[in-house]
Amino acid sequence: MRAGKVKFTKHAFEKFDFLAKYGFHVTETAVTNPDKVERRDGQTLATKSMDDQIALRVVYRQTNDNIVVVTFYPVKRARYNV
Repeated sequence: MRAGKVKFTKHAFEKFDFLAKYGFHVTETAVTNPDKVERRDGQTLATKSMDDQIALRVVYRQTNDNIVVVTFYPVKRARYNV
């Protein structure tokens, strides 16, 4: 993701604490520095490797020079070829 400012919806912001409860410690860097990017229906889906088996999937939309992160969630790397 390359843009001016990164903003998080309320839902996305709350996901940091929610995922931490389950052992997934996500930083903004992981959200904003993807390994793979796909575009679908006006939204962008970015995937970032977290370890050997898990990746982070990020759903965001870009408005002007800003990025609005809608949500993010852990996935198996094998499923997304990351």
